[in-house]
Amino acid sequence: MRRIAPVRSAGSLRASTARRVARSRSSSEYLRGAAMIGILPGLRCLHQTRGDSDFWPTADKDPGSTPVMVEFSGIWRDMPKVVYSRTLARADWNTTVVREVVPEEVRALTAQPGGDLGLGGADLAATFLRHDLVDEFRVYVHPVILGRGKRLFPDADALTMLRLAETRAFGNGVVLLRYERANTPET
Repeated sequence: MRRIAPVRSAGSLRASTARRVARSRSSSEYLRGAAMIGILPGLRCLHQTRGDSDFWPTADKDPGSTPVMVEFSGIWRDMPKVVYSRTLARADWNTTVVREVVPEEVRALTAQPGGDLGLGGADLAATFLRHDLVDEFRVYVHPVILGRGKRLFPDADALTMLRLAETRAFGNGVVLLRYERANTPET
């Protein structure tokens, strides 16, 4: 069974900042090592990751790209993505557009064999949380203060207990905090 995990940075990253952060191995290392088989971004998250000019899908062809950027480009381009958007007509780079979050469809997707699905975007994560579709939280803390952005978690009436499952520090100072829901059995 697949798990859904919002992959969130503590703070909002603009495309240019996201490129600088991804020059480290943290993103590529984790996507490779986490058995991640798909990404479910919201439209804003898709655009931030793609950058202003579809940077990531073709970064491996850019002579100015570092080896880490080249590696991440291939991972991003090849990984299946389902973008949730009411306005996007179509998307390239192994991306399917879905208009609404239908809990039954998401549960059917997670019931299929394979690795985990990474969920990107604060608004989309809030929707998945409202429908009780989130199994764990992967929060990357970056050594940068931006001073604004979306809240990491939405307002909620219910208390959600979490259990720290993993921490990992990367060479660039990024720290991954992976939490599982306390009522989720260990796998």
